[in-house]
Amino acid sequence: MLINLIKCHGSGNDFLLIDEMEHDYGLTEESRERLARLLCDRSNELGADGILNILPSKRGDARMRVFNSDGSEASMCGNGLRCAGRYVCEKLGSQEAVIETMKADLNVKKEEDILEGIPTYRVEISPVSFKLADLPMMLGQDTLIQGKVAELSEELEFTALAVPNPHLAAIVDKKNLDSELQKKLSEAVNGPNKLFPDGVNVSFIRLLGKNRIFVRTFERGVGFTNACGTAMSASSLVTCLTAGNEFDESIEVYNPGGMVQCVVHQSGESYTVDLIGNATYVYQAEVDADLTAAAFSVKDKQNFNEQENYNKLREKAQAFLSS
Repeated sequence: MLINLIKCHGSGNDFLLIDEMEHDYGLTEESRERLARLLCDRSNELGADGILNILPSKRGDARMRVFNSDGSEASMCGNGLRCAGRYVCEKLGSQEAVIETMKADLNVKKEEDILEGIPTYRVEISPVSFKLADLPMMLGQDTLIQGKVAELSEELEFTALAVPNPHLAAIVDKKNLDSELQKKLSEAVNGPNKLFPDGVNVSFIRLLGKNRIFVRTFERGVGFTNACGTAMSASSLVTCLTAGNEFDESIEVYNPGGMVQCVVHQSGESYTVDLIGNATYVYQAEVDADLTAAAFSVKDKQNFNEQENYNKLREKAQAFLSS
């Protein structure tokens, strides 16, 4: 099967984007999973955190499905949504679009470049729920906001929320961030365990100052990534609720892959988050994939020459973190 794709990323969280609006590749549910495991394997020529399948939508301008590198499907992906949103907006010749995702139809809008020469998009992250049943998390209570979980740590306080992907976040100091604790916790709650039957994304948050945070995330179905859009959104909300960051103000969110901006909005007991950051194209390629043989070859690859500009943003973020 010949497939055209675009390698793209948001904050270094990288994807292979496949347009199924224009091309009917005849993919089944099983073949989507197998294709994700095959093409996203980092030991091969492509490699990525996941695949973004762009499909027709009856409710929006397009539909986005996200398959992680292990073949599992994510209900949402903030960094992927920026890339998908850029693709759809440019396809339509528009500055904004509505993208159908598993649990919500979300707005995407072109923004001023976060740094010169870096295509930048604002995406809506919602719905938000603090009900543990929506993750799900089996803890014998309805919510967990800045609370201790004896099975995980005697020291850290956790907040659990769905955005709509399930997230478990803790505000930590540099010592904990530099330790192996996050890896140990993340692997425990994403293996056989009683707390999270479906696994969970685990984020450690370090406060850097007013409306500035650093977030590192272990993604369910992927592992540690350069960035996770829904995790950065969830973490920003957690710091507005518990650490003095401001609603309706831009929060600079640094991550191992660079940085984004988040704006958290509150309306009564409801929350939404605007996630603003790059949507960078790395290359386009034609791939000949044989799922039966679990093999593929790259027929053609053409670079977009956008990565150099993004590297400047990443260097700027790393310089700030080192200062």
